[in-house]
Amino acid sequence: MSLPVPFTVAVVQAAPVFFDKKKTLEKMASLTRDAAKQKAQLILFPEVYIPGYPRGLIFGTTVGGRTPEGRDLFLRYWENAIEVPGPETEVLAKLAKETKAYLVTGVTEKDKVSDTLYCTLLYFSPEGQLIQKHRKLKPTAAERILWGEGDGRDLNLINTPLGKIGGLICWENYMPLARMALYQQGIEIYLAPTADCRDSWQATLAHVACEGRCFVLGCNQYLTHEHYPDDLRALLSTAHPSLPSTGGSVIISPLGKILTGPLHGKEGILTAELDHRDIIKAKMDFDVIGHYARPDVFDFKFKLHEFK
Repeated sequence: MSLPVPFTVAVVQAAPVFFDKKKTLEKMASLTRDAAKQKAQLILFPEVYIPGYPRGLIFGTTVGGRTPEGRDLFLRYWENAIEVPGPETEVLAKLAKETKAYLVTGVTEKDKVSDTLYCTLLYFSPEGQLIQKHRKLKPTAAERILWGEGDGRDLNLINTPLGKIGGLICWENYMPLARMALYQQGIEIYLAPTADCRDSWQATLAHVACEGRCFVLGCNQYLTHEHYPDDLRALLSTAHPSLPSTGGSVIISPLGKILTGPLHGKEGILTAELDHRDIIKAKMDFDVIGHYARPDVFDFKFKLHEFK
């Protein structure tokens, strides 16, 4: 089996144009072209980059209560979510084809039948095709006000000339069995878009790289109060200082070594060259599904479903 030749990947740390899918798409196009100029063949954007991660907003909710104003805000967020497939995914597919790169981004997806929203990760090929989507299995804490739960039928990897690509969104990466579902398929390039900028998240990404003996791309939004429209800025909770989101995007090797980043306190594009030989060398002393596994003791199974 021949290994892919070394190639460049990019993670894009940037703020969206908050609650505005049209302008966010325009910003994405510019940033994607900038990453492609750096010869990136895989470009990753953060969790729900379209239309933004609504950090600090409570949508008029308390335990046992909702307000009309909160429902209006939810409607506004819903109106800026995207259908998959839909007009926005067509734009993203054309952008992937233009830049000849695998383009992966988090979005808030609007289900065409139920109208429920999902925190979703979309994958586009250099040929301009939507080739995979993954819905977050378990939204965390107040995220459950906004997003439904994925059904787990979309944990399959993508076999590409760059290797086996897949990933989980934010705190899904704390779910050991979700990670194992990716490891069992032989993941090589592990994508971890997030909204977490804490030091503990950096430790998680390094652990995943060491555990899976894979490259890990962590990608987060950089977000401050100034990125919010004036009317939304006035709604931000002062009781919980969740802003700024300083970022922390990073690229990590299969032995847990930081290749570039973490980037904090500003927007930017991080790139790194990935060499599959590093995966093989890392598996000499640990292979979670190979010589370090104990299938005679542990049994874990899940069903794969083809993306349609």
